[in-house]
Amino acid sequence: MKQACGQTMKNTENKSLVKLVFHMIQGALIGLGAVLPGISGGVLSVVFGIYKPVMELLANPFKHFKPHIPRLLPYLIGGAVGFLGVAKLLAFVLDKYPDPSVCLFVGLITGMLPSLWREAGEQGRTRGSYLSMAAAFVIILVLLLALGVSSIVIKPGFGWYLFCGFCLALSVIAPGMSFSTLLMPLGLYTPFVEGISDLNMKILIPGGIGALATVICLAKLINMLFDRFYTYAFHAIVGIVVAATIVIIPFQSFAVSAASCLANVICLVVGIVAALALDRFNSTVEVG
Repeated sequence: MKQACGQTMKNTENKSLVKLVFHMIQGALIGLGAVLPGISGGVLSVVFGIYKPVMELLANPFKHFKPHIPRLLPYLIGGAVGFLGVAKLLAFVLDKYPDPSVCLFVGLITGMLPSLWREAGEQGRTRGSYLSMAAAFVIILVLLLALGVSSIVIKPGFGWYLFCGFCLALSVIAPGMSFSTLLMPLGLYTPFVEGISDLNMKILIPGGIGALATVICLAKLINMLFDRFYTYAFHAIVGIVVAATIVIIPFQSFAVSAASCLANVICLVVGIVAALALDRFNSTVEVG
């Protein structure tokens, strides 16, 4: 009896450890998504199921600190590692193998869409739900495509780094809005990311101020939308995620060569399978 009880406790501890590591890996991916070109940390936080608690914590940290921090702490640690520690390594991979890397991320996001769709329908679906999803899809698709074709070069300065911080926070608060997509057309992405990696205070201070101001101003508003209009807001996010994912697919690389096409397809499939497996594992762990 004691042996069986001990074995059960050991299995529980092992499962808890695996769950902790799993959530830290997800947090690292969110951190990476926050800085890598074309990827949205907000989208990844949605597909990993932590967007709503993060928004509740940002909107009212004193009220939600105690209930949410134990759950979110592994993600925060992983996010910090992904944002600061592994970003250069993955950025190197993305620079050397850009299209397969993006296809892998696209596969991960695509594989998480079924769980995102289930979560969006937790409080039912109405005609308005589908309309909000369609409207968000069209608006974000047009906006991101317009940003992609525009090309404006400006001289970086304190005010523009405030804007960079705003865009960085927006990419977390508003899923689908990749801050690189907003900054690259303005020529601000490279100097801002280099300033972060080099811990340049002339860039970090205005960027931090811009990000903090954005969180303070917008987090409560977005959290209120979820509280009052859950089904409309979440279906809109589904539309945003789909639009943002379509925009980053490197369609042109599929036609470069058979080898390039095969590599992209393999990465897409690996990403989808991995995401579905992670979602199934996550559900098993949560139930257990």
